[in-house]
Amino acid sequence: MSVDNKSTHKIGTFTAFAIVVANMIGTGVFTSLGFQLKNISNPSAVLSLWVLGGLLALSGAFSYVEIGTIIKKSGGEYRFLTELFSPIIGYLAGWISLTVGFAAPIALASIAVVEYFPYSHLNPVISSILIVGIITLVHSINLKSSSIFQNTSTILKLILIVSLILIGIIKSSDYQIITNNTNFIYDFISPAFAIALIYVSYSYSGWNAAVYITDELENPKKSLFTALVGGTAIVTIIYTLLQYIFLKHVPITELVGQTDVGAIAAKKMLGDRIGNLFSLAISLLLVSSISAMVWVGPRVTSAMAKDHPIWSYFRTSKNGIPIRALWFQFLLTAILLLTGTFEQILIYCGFLLTLSSMLTVLGVFKLRRNKPDINKNENTFKSPLFPLFQLIYVAFSIFMIIFAIVEKPLETAFGLSNLLLGVLTWFIDLKLKKAHNE
Repeated sequence: MSVDNKSTHKIGTFTAFAIVVANMIGTGVFTSLGFQLKNISNPSAVLSLWVLGGLLALSGAFSYVEIGTIIKKSGGEYRFLTELFSPIIGYLAGWISLTVGFAAPIALASIAVVEYFPYSHLNPVISSILIVGIITLVHSINLKSSSIFQNTSTILKLILIVSLILIGIIKSSDYQIITNNTNFIYDFISPAFAIALIYVSYSYSGWNAAVYITDELENPKKSLFTALVGGTAIVTIIYTLLQYIFLKHVPITELVGQTDVGAIAAKKMLGDRIGNLFSLAISLLLVSSISAMVWVGPRVTSAMAKDHPIWSYFRTSKNGIPIRALWFQFLLTAILLLTGTFEQILIYCGFLLTLSSMLTVLGVFKLRRNKPDINKNENTFKSPLFPLFQLIYVAFSIFMIIFAIVEKPLETAFGLSNLLLGVLTWFIDLKLKKAHNE
């Protein structure tokens, strides 16, 4: 497959789109339904979660494209919040990305790869670490090999998922989805719904992946809009249909608490033999999600290393590839795999990412106030229906954060502790800068 790059150092629109789709379609869509069903048994409420999650991701995407076409620098929230608010807020956003923003989703995706592998009982931790290590090695070679691997694996993954959806729609089911509309409103406003929305939001995380590599894009305006908005819209449709298929073919009691819901549904629809083949295919193609995150994450570390002495060790790169940052991310992923459970990592990661992205979306208000004429530039994008999408995103983010603190105090306490550690490293960095200037 040819890569749509004009040069070996620039990334075209299709590759940017592939990175976003690969980041989004990963662990969450194949695993989080079982956790949602622990406290929400109404299928209508569950499906509404996925539609709402898509709306929130799309709301965030519009905001990020606007900011990304004005602040045309790699690094995502780190760069955005540094320029929009203050260096320490940007630093803490970068700290979140550096410590858990990519390492945690990579850890979860690698666990899912092992969970879905049907033919042998692998040690989940050791196998997951080996998988991440091999993919990190691939991305340490050169940018061209990364693009080819990413594009090919993303296309294959989309073909697999669309095939599963079409089979699920066409094939009849002995089990009928039972909805209890009297409980829908109660479920919608319950704490369980807020926690489930964190699971779903995690599943949609990755919609902003292209803003981490803005410097490497050939055409930032075209690529960011196509990748973030187009990718999010397509993934929302796929996600909602996929959850419908799972609920259509498998009784809720058999899905509750399970991580391999896709494998369970495939076996129900196609029998154990063919279902195992689908499970194997899902396992292998989840590698695409790991690959996308392994590629993008170190760019944040590299961006921070240029500005902060405490991370200067990670400035070293070879052929434009942040080698040391890649292997640092691998180390963090391995630590998470050795110390946390799947659900703990998911809540911990989702809480921090929601906080970081909410602040970035709020930045659109400040951007428009401080630079009212900037959107007249033909190379920038203006978020439609302002401030509707921004208000939707911020309101539901606050909703999720409050209920996460109330319902999952241990995981959110770890998240807040992570931020405090980030503040400590910020002050250490200030001392290093002062010593260097003297």
